[in-house]
Amino acid sequence: MSAPTGPGGRDRDRGDRGDRGDRGDRGEYRGDRGDRGERPGEGSVRARLRARARKKARRQRKRGFARRKVCRFCADSTLTVDYKDPKTLRLFVTETGKMIPRRISGNCARHQRPLAIAIKRARQLAILPFSGQGL
Repeated sequence: MSAPTGPGGRDRDRGDRGDRGDRGDRGEYRGDRGDRGERPGEGSVRARLRARARKKARRQRKRGFARRKVCRFCADSTLTVDYKDPKTLRLFVTETGKMIPRRISGNCARHQRPLAIAIKRARQLAILPFSGQGL
């Protein structure tokens, strides 16, 4: 349903501008960008500055801890991944019973894979609990 029109066929809500808005006959693109008169794809100076500030903030957030985590199995050659050793495996399981991921534990991929298999085997043999009840 269309809006009620006033005298001369113009919309009452639009006032005296008529149905062409305030573009007139200039033929320039304004789309829904208001009075800025930008073409599609062009960002305003303010938008570019905002994007640059976001990028800078993202870079600063990533710095976090400077110290790199080290794989315990690579650092200590006496430690081995064994499903029959619950003391070692409990270091890599949370109190709720979940496996700790590589990015948190600091293990390398070479040792995290057999560690995950060892934890699963220990769970199957009831050496480690599935949930955090028995930890």
